[in-house]
Amino acid sequence: MNQNQKRVWFITGTSQGFGLELVRAALQRGDSVVATSRHPQKVAAGFKDAADRLLAVAMDLRDEKQVADAVQAALKRFGHIDVLVNNAGYGIMGAVEEVSDAEFSGVLETNVLGLLRVTRTVLPHFRERRSGQVVNLSSIGGLVGLPGFGAYNATKFAVEGLSEALAAEGAPLGIKVTIVEPGPFRTDFLGGSLAEAAKKLPDYDSTSGQTRVNASTRNGKQPGDPVRAAEAIIKAVTSENPPLHLLLGRFAYDRVHVKLEAMHKDFETWREVTMGADFPA
Repeated sequence: MNQNQKRVWFITGTSQGFGLELVRAALQRGDSVVATSRHPQKVAAGFKDAADRLLAVAMDLRDEKQVADAVQAALKRFGHIDVLVNNAGYGIMGAVEEVSDAEFSGVLETNVLGLLRVTRTVLPHFRERRSGQVVNLSSIGGLVGLPGFGAYNATKFAVEGLSEALAAEGAPLGIKVTIVEPGPFRTDFLGGSLAEAAKKLPDYDSTSGQTRVNASTRNGKQPGDPVRAAEAIIKAVTSENPPLHLLLGRFAYDRVHVKLEAMHKDFETWREVTMGADFPA
């Protein structure tokens, strides 16, 4: 598709944050949008002037039938889907030792299995058309582990690996993939979209405990602008060669490069040991 061609977007988690701004940006460029949310009426009410190009659908991505019904509703209304944006998700804060199985299972079910469930439902349509783009919202936390976010990091690292594999599998079929990796943005992530582990262990006060303290003081003061983030995602998706990885914000850019340098140092320092692990030639 060329840059100016109109698209049909299927976006999850659209009641606030990146999802809501993506709906707005896509509609502003004249595209059509299927916006899924647990509160679709709220989404629809915000875009009454574009009602002919917006389908707001109730969908819980933990429910396979609801996912299938939402995709079928999208195809019935618009005939096809060009871009799938897996945006829905939430965070959990707490040291690795503090997060319970139940707490981790909840975020895993939404951030990874829910994303996979929606993607698997849309992919047959993309394969049939030999065309489509999958945009998976990851995080700087999908590239760099941060104290207090280990469980959340695990889900986003999973999204990274899944997305890279899908990109390789889909390329011969005309399916493109972009992984979006934002730093801290002024969304609700540090508010209602962030759960907190019930257990608190004093030994982690200086690491994950400090993360808990910082979350409340940083909320609403993050440097990232969600409106500009949505515009950046639109620009990447509609470009001739969409990137596999799209960092968003200076924090993400700087933090990733610190990690890359540290990894390179480890790799070169231990190069002899690494090479010596093979059978002799």
